[in-house]
Amino acid sequence: MIIKSSTNLRNNYGAISKLAHEVQEPIYITKNGEGDLVVMSIDAFERREETFRLRAKLELAETSRIAGDQTYTLEQSRLRLNEIYERKV
Repeated sequence: MIIKSSTNLRNNYGAISKLAHEVQEPIYITKNGEGDLVVMSIDAFERREETFRLRAKLELAETSRIAGDQTYTLEQSRLRLNEIYERKV
């Protein structure tokens, strides 16, 4: 976990930005010794958001499976995807 002060962010924005791009993880910013903000590169943020979206889809699929909704084997899934994408080509 990387923690920097708001003064450090204000005085060394370029260095904090560079660090955020290098480490690809959140940097916690404190103000008066208390947690205040989290900063991260846009790339890291977008990857994190995509991970959250994927987890939500997986959770929905698992909930559906547990509820007894129709499930597909790997081969059935491949065939369905081929049908979908062959139509669009």
